[in-house]
Amino acid sequence: MADNGDGQLRTEGSDGLGATGVEEEAVAAGEGWVAGGEMLLSVGLLALALLAAYGLYVRWGRRSGPGAAAQQNQAAALPRMKRRDFTLEQLREFDGARKPYILLAVNGKVFDVTNGSKFYGPEGPYGIFAGRDASRGLATFCLDKDALRDEYDDLSDLNAVQMESVREWEMQFKEKYDYVGRLLKPGEEPSEYTDEEDTKDHTKQD
Repeated sequence: MADNGDGQLRTEGSDGLGATGVEEEAVAAGEGWVAGGEMLLSVGLLALALLAAYGLYVRWGRRSGPGAAAQQNQAAALPRMKRRDFTLEQLREFDGARKPYILLAVNGKVFDVTNGSKFYGPEGPYGIFAGRDASRGLATFCLDKDALRDEYDDLSDLNAVQMESVREWEMQFKEKYDYVGRLLKPGEEPSEYTDEEDTKDHTKQD
């Protein structure tokens, strides 16, 4: 150590900086690293968000082009379905691939969702429900085959919150899409609907 001329001692090779100055430089350097790290993290998160948005566009956005428009036009040109009831096997035929109509069931009610083909068509995000009973999947927010049943599903194992969700979905479908008929339980006979009942029902929903 040597006298710096002011009566203060300094460490050789410290360029005249005391312990306090060294600590301040260290703190400043640390803060710089933290700020740099936060900036890199922000840039990384932004990149991930942009990548996710691009992935969604590639998956769904491109499908909303001419092909989706053609599907919508085809759906609009189809006549309304007459009232009838369906077994599970009959319902599966209306998946938008085997037949142009797209039907699904919610809480025992069958709805014609053909006008929503961009959502419920074969390539739509909810296409897995086309021609099926969607009740369990909608109640549990499950969009894979685990939510589908090959036999009639009485939903008896769902809890109160999930059943309330099913009823809310049913109301939303009633407001937006045509109600076609009932999903029949095993052994249940279909109802016979008159033209007057069919017309009255469709007029009520317009």
